[in-house]
This record gives sequence, structure tokens and C-alpha cells, in this order.
Amino acid sequence: MSKITSIEASARAKAGKGAARATRRAGLVPAVIYGGKKEPTLIALDPRIVIKGIQASGWRSRVYEIKVAGGGTERALIRDIQLHPVKDTPEHVDFMRLAAGQKVTVEVSVHFTGEEKAPGIKRGGVLNIVRHTVEVEADAEHIPEFFTVDLSALDINDNVRWEDLKGTENVTPLVHIPNFVIATIAAPSVDAADEAEEGEAEAPSA
Repeated sequence: MSKITSIEASARAKAGKGAARATRRAGLVPAVIYGGKKEPTLIALDPRIVIKGIQASGWRSRVYEIKVAGGGTERALIRDIQLHPVKDTPEHVDFMRLAAGQKVTVEVSVHFTGEEKAPGIKRGGVLNIVRHTVEVEADAEHIPEFFTVDLSALDINDNVRWEDLKGTENVTPLVHIPNFVIATIAAPSVDAADEAEEGEAEAPSA
């Protein structure tokens, strides 16, 4: 289950571009909570909360408990964040409301451990990550915070597949490939300069 992050928000009375611009002028980020067979809830957030959230790993599967001043509490996932094209600051946030028993599609990040102990990496191999996240379907009460995998026993040419991940209980992957690859330990690449030096060393003298 994903950790629940509690945040506070203020209510917004009006929708529309004019109201959103007024919210931004007040130093806040306009946002909306939709879904769950309820009317959308218009809110405003401290931009520091939004920035902190998206800078942390796994924000796409993080469950937020949003306490709306004077309007109760909602549980939701971030579905979309609009950023300013120049300043890269948050302009608007879309939250999807979560309800018990509801199935949702989320991208869950993969965390790798034991890299420093992996025999293949000690021998010069390189960790080649094929999927940093995996899109899965889960019910609203069992959204994983992240998946983990231990690399400590992997040698060169070994790989990590879906069945090797921990934390996949109660979810269904949406990748239509059986037991798909997450990462591999690739053989070390030979530097071109090293190849040249080897070639010179092996060349017969005149």
C-alpha cells in the first residue's frame, strides 16, 4: 500500500481561466479533484507542496489525503500537472478522487537494491534499466508505493523480470508481454582507446 501523504488546501468558488489566473496572482496553484461519481471539487494549493511532491520519486502512485478547509477530506492521486513553459513552475494540478473498491491505473516506480554487491557489476558490467516504472491496475486500497528488486546475486547477462519484483501483490501489470524484462546486467563495453592500444601492441614491428 502506498504511503498516504496529507496536504492542506483551500476551496475555490469558481472555475474558468479568469478564476485560475486570480488564484495564481494570489500565490497559489489552482487544482481540481474529480471522479468517484461526485461533482469536481475546486481547490488551491501552496506551490511548495506541489513542487515537493513532484520532485520526490514515485509521485504518480502516491496517495494524497487532501484536507480542504471547510470542505472535508478527499483521497486522490495526481493525474496531471501543468507547468509554466518558461519558469517550469506548477500552473494547475488534476487529482483523481479515490473510492473504496475502485480500480485505477497507476505507474509504479522500481527501486533497485544491492547494486554494489552484484558480481556482474563488480566485474565491470553495467546495469541497463529497461523500465524505471511499470504501469499496473490496482484497487484504490492497495496501490503500491514502489516495487523493489535485489541485484546482489546478478552476474553479467543476468536480468530482472516482472516475477522478480517485490511488492506486486494485488496488482495486474498492463504490459502485454509475459514476465517482461525490467533490467539487465550488460557486459562491459571496451573503450575505443583501449582497443587501439591493444591493436598497436599486437601489430608486428617493421
